[in-house]
Amino acid sequence: MAERSFSESDLVPNPLALFSAWFGEAVRAGERQPEAMALATTDGSGHPAVRFVLLKSWDDRGFVFYTNAESRKGVELRANPSTALALRWERLERQVRVEGRASPVDPAESDAYFATRGRPSQVSAWASDQSRPLSGRGELERQAAEAEARYAGSHVPRPPHWYGWRVRPEAIEFWQGRDNRLHDRFAYLRASDGWSITRLSP
Repeated sequence: MAERSFSESDLVPNPLALFSAWFGEAVRAGERQPEAMALATTDGSGHPAVRFVLLKSWDDRGFVFYTNAESRKGVELRANPSTALALRWERLERQVRVEGRASPVDPAESDAYFATRGRPSQVSAWASDQSRPLSGRGELERQAAEAEARYAGSHVPRPPHWYGWRVRPEAIEFWQGRDNRLHDRFAYLRASDGWSITRLSP
């Protein structure tokens, strides 16, 4: 595969537009789960935690994912909304990093997305006390059976503790790998009148 270039001529004023273009290329390149996104949070003592979530949508307002707000990440985001995201597309040798602040999306937006999920996924949102200890697999399966029985023959409503978060970016970095390790990195920083762009040393 020929080495990809990434230079000043490829930049656009709005980093979300560049992200959309890169994401589309990742999909066309056959990247497995191009929406897989690392999410970093910190607890009250400043201890970090990172895990993967799925990017569900993005626009000029930010990047959206969904989770149980009573999970560790949900609790930590409510206490400290400053967060960081990272996506990596191996086939394209690309990485995007995002730093910003997270806030819950509008309830109607969460309702609309929840309605698109398959029924097993809807039931699991009720069954799982995410991040809480379990006595064993049997306890989880019992909770799932109880949730399924509770909504048998009817639609499954969105749990009040399950909703979307939108990360409003303050900084977005685009990284393009090169074989000689002299990679290309450009950082967009939010400014009062748009975005500033800086090339960074690899």
